Amino acid sequence: MKVGSLFSGIGGFDLGLERAGFTISWQVEIDPYCQRVLAKHWPHVTRYGDITAMDWATVQPVDLLCGGFPCQPFSVAGKRAGKDDNRYLWPEVVRCLDALRPTWFLGENVPGIINMALDQVCTDLEGLGYTVWPACIPACAVDAPHQRQRLWIIGHKYEGWRCPADESFTGSRGEIGDNAEGVDTAVSDPLAFRCKKQRQSVTDDTRWELGGMRTEHHARWPSEPQIQRVVDGFPGRVDRLRGLGNAIVPQIAEALGRMILHAARAQREDV
Repeated sequence: MKVGSLFSGIGGFDLGLERAGFTISWQVEIDPYCQRVLAKHWPHVTRYGDITAMDWATVQPVDLLCGGFPCQPFSVAGKRAGKDDNRYLWPEVVRCLDALRPTWFLGENVPGIINMALDQVCTDLEGLGYTVWPACIPACAVDAPHQRQRLWIIGHKYEGWRCPADESFTGSRGEIGDNAEGVDTAVSDPLAFRCKKQRQSVTDDTRWELGGMRTEHHARWPSEPQIQRVVDGFPGRVDRLRGLGNAIVPQIAEALGRMILHAARAQREDV
């Protein structure tokens, strides 16, 4: 299956999905340092720059569109301006989805989006014909030695169906709490929206597992080396720290990618 990568950064989504068995068709990233990282590791993949200037009619269609759209509008580390932040680029993701109509969407953001814009994200995806599953998954779900909670959003499109533009959502998604431990249960609705409750305390004696999707990449990680904020002489230090801070955990993208491939194979067998 072919992948289009938005907000590619240093390639976390791309690495994880390649490990799962996907092929990266193209990447969209505006940051010059991240573009150089992508060029080093994916030299034969087409790269684009500013997503707001993209003409999607000229871009190769893909089976899956992925992207961790900018989290700054929702992060507790910022002003949380939401849709009023000029870095609120979710509408650009919608524009891409509407033009290319991939079968799958895989997105990521901080848990702070839950009470600020998740309802809009789900409504937009459903309006384009996607069934949507959001869930909070921490890095420790794949045995990283830290929590790093993130909201992951999977969308699956049933070709041929599209929600009328004037049809409002009538089902109930349930209460989704804005917290770092998980999301509360959402109930099924007419568009088959589901959100599985995943709430568990993380201690030395408990660990999360992504649906049993454990591979050789999911062995317990060693402690990560410290990059002290006062270290001088580290080449590209600021760019590297920014790239790492904005990156996703590739092992989670890999596990979710394997689940998507499994679901796609099962669907083909049922046809």
